[in-house]
Formats: sequence, C-alpha cells, structure tokens
Amino acid sequence: MTRIAFTAARGAAPQEARERLIARYGDVPPAEAEVVVALGGDGFMLQTLHATEGLDAPTYGMNRGTVGFLMNDYSGGDLPARLAAAEEEVIHPLRMHAVDEDGAAHEALAINEVSLLRAGPQAAKLRVSVDGRVRMEELVCDGALVATPAGSTAYNYSAHGPVLPIGSDVLALTAIAPFRPRRWRGALIPEGAAVRFEVLEGAKRPVMADADSRAAVRVREVEVRSAPEIRHRILFDPGHGLQERLLREQFV
Repeated sequence: MTRIAFTAARGAAPQEARERLIARYGDVPPAEAEVVVALGGDGFMLQTLHATEGLDAPTYGMNRGTVGFLMNDYSGGDLPARLAAAEEEVIHPLRMHAVDEDGAAHEALAINEVSLLRAGPQAAKLRVSVDGRVRMEELVCDGALVATPAGSTAYNYSAHGPVLPIGSDVLALTAIAPFRPRRWRGALIPEGAAVRFEVLEGAKRPVMADADSRAAVRVREVEVRSAPEIRHRILFDPGHGLQERLLREQFV
C-alpha cells in the first residue's frame, strides 16, 4: 500500500473528504509519505507545495475547492491506482528579495508569481531593470508581476499577460493596468535573468510586494529570479497535465 499523507483545506467538503480517504487508505505524516494528497483548491495546493518543498514526495491534488487548475478531479475510488498511473510535472518557484522603506529585507518563494501592487490611491511608479541593465526608466501602473509558466494562467493571464508553455525557459513580465507607457503590456524574460523593480516616489505612491500571498509592504526595491535548485513535483491524471491544461485554457 502506498504511504499517503492527506492534507485538506479548511471547510466542510475538504475535511469530510480527508476523513473518508483516511478511513479507507490510512494516513502518515508528510515526512514519511511516498505521496502527499492535497484536498482543496489551487490556493491550498500552493500552500501545500510551500509546506512540503523540503520533501522528496510528489503532491497530488484533488479538487474540493472553487478553482482547480493545479488539481485533479475528486474521486475516492482506487486512489493507489490513480497515483501509480499519474504523470509528473516538475516546476521551479521564483525567489523574491524585497527591501522596505525602513531597510528591512523580506525573502519569499512564489510558485505562481511575484507581484508589485500600488498600496494607495495613486498609481505606482517603477523603474525596471533586467540583469543590472535598466530597461524602462519609468513605468506608471497599478502594478507589475513576474510569472512562471505554471502561474501564467493565473493573475498574469487576467492582466493580459501571455500563457507560457511548461518548459519554455522564460518568465512573463506583465504590467497591471499600465498608464505610461500606455501600450506597453510586458516582456518575456529568460528564466535565468534577475528582474529588479525600484519604486519611485514611494512616500507619495506606496507599493507592496506579494509572493503567493506572502506580502511585504512599503517596499522600495524588489528583485525576482528563478530558484532552479528547488523542485516541486506535481502529479496529474494521464492526459490532464499542465501542458494540456495550458493549451485548453487558451481555447475556452
């Protein structure tokens, strides 16, 4: 029998599903598991991936929430067979290094995206550099984000950013409601590049930074780069992996 660790989001549906599955298949701590099964939506899947990033066990999500791009359909029947047949995708997170107005540093990892967002009534002003070279002296916008291929259909897609194929070795740099340059919608950045944002007029136009719901407020500069040394292993039912989901999303 496969050693499974079941985790579940708060809420009646995920918790009830967890109890039923444990009664049928047993449960072990995540550190002893061969597979971690996450029950909930995409937000909970991200939480689970962050919580288990030091473990070698892959994660298999089943949708008991409202969004399930990273999740498989829920079914309690013959779970070991589904896990044995599942296809594995490996993704790498982004590493955010932010410095706030007081000089304090904030570090966080993001599986989907790192976003900078205006934190006041006025638009943010950002200077954008890539690998130490200034590429845009002033971007006036509601915010900007750097997204991974796995996260490119989330906030990035809502902000009219491109959908990136898994394994494309690029990141999406996307503006959120840009005012100046008005027509600029972003750029594709090599996966190994470092993107740096400097906040201009921060006292008047405060900005916060967010990495998968880990926030830093009143930032003055933020650097984002890929963290290839960290591997998140995600399992999908055959024919329903991330590549297929990314394609399907674009033809809805």
